[in-house]
Amino acid sequence: MLDTSARLLRLLSVLQGRRFWRGPELAARVEVTPRTLRRDIDRLRQLGYHIESTGGPGGGYQLGKGTEMPPLLLTGDEGVAVALALRVAADSFHKLGDTLVNVLVKLEQLLPKNLRRRVSALEAATFSMSGRRSDLDPNILTTVAAACRDCETLRFGYRDQEGRRSKRHVEPLRVVHAATRQWYLVAFDLDRDALRTFRIDRITSDPKPGNRFLPRARADEVEAFVARSISHKPYGIQATFRLAVSAPEIKQKLPSWAGEIEAVDDHTCLLHTGASSVEYLLCNLVMTGCDFELVEPAALAPALRRFGERLLQATAHH
Repeated sequence: MLDTSARLLRLLSVLQGRRFWRGPELAARVEVTPRTLRRDIDRLRQLGYHIESTGGPGGGYQLGKGTEMPPLLLTGDEGVAVALALRVAADSFHKLGDTLVNVLVKLEQLLPKNLRRRVSALEAATFSMSGRRSDLDPNILTTVAAACRDCETLRFGYRDQEGRRSKRHVEPLRVVHAATRQWYLVAFDLDRDALRTFRIDRITSDPKPGNRFLPRARADEVEAFVARSISHKPYGIQATFRLAVSAPEIKQKLPSWAGEIEAVDDHTCLLHTGASSVEYLLCNLVMTGCDFELVEPAALAPALRRFGERLLQATAHH
């Protein structure tokens, strides 16, 4: 039998691993009797952990939100994952840089020697080529994410890509982190009566949560809308290509920001894509690793031919 302190730590770790535990299931998991479990739950409450309980045949326990932040128990692999995530975040967000480094120092001091060596080795052998750090305000990001989770409307000021400012009243649905290192809010714009995407770093005032709402769009509809909005719709050059590959296969190779995939048959699909130049457009196509042909617009064909001639000329002396 474990001593009381070890038992409490194990119980706390198990409670943190799942949202809700039925009483008998939790007692069996930590290998104690239901009576001992109730006593240990009371001890954790005395230490400041807010543990909610419900009675009856389906009753059980769940770790709730307290007034103070209690210690967080992590497995070895979880500790390494958090340390690496903090390092990546510190390289990405300059407004959180010092805070993230301080948290990382505290965490590494608590890691066992063998895990600390794993983290140190990865840090020593890795350097960042991420370029400029994001100007994203973490407070705005967390407020927006909480409103998506709680289905609460938001009001905020916004600046579009032309620098025009406006006031927005939206029903937030999802936060999207694109491969382009940008964060987006997908929301139903109440004033424009339509789905919209908003760059979160262009929100110019603190978002103000409002009333609760029922989401108007399903998760798959939101995903499809995001694919259109941030992959090819914003660009001046847009085109459709037929690819000699099935839709499921190409979705495993091509990043979502490269365009929309539309299945044709078991061996063919269409790629609706866009870019700021023909060169970038062709980069998306080269990444497919398969044969392709232009469907539309026909006006793009001469530019593609000129680019092909440049490629052939590059190998002429060989």
